[in-house]
Amino acid sequence: MYNLGTKIRQARKEKKLTQAQLAEMAGITRKTLSQIETGIVPDIGIRKVERTLEILGLELTVRPAGAPPTLEELQKENVSR
Repeated sequence: MYNLGTKIRQARKEKKLTQAQLAEMAGITRKTLSQIETGIVPDIGIRKVERTLEILGLELTVRPAGAPPTLEELQKENVSR
């Protein structure tokens, strides 16, 4: 969750949104968004995460645990830096 939260925080700041603004748009509380961004959210539904990512222009992908990043993932990461 920490990596996901870090990506969400970075994208939110790039879009110049406050936590309160993004939370309202995503239909979650600011506290919940803060917990997501810090990786300490106790429980959250996947639809809320998907909606938050959608607003930020991000998507959630699944790959085998421990697998190295794909070439596409590395390219996307380099573009966003």
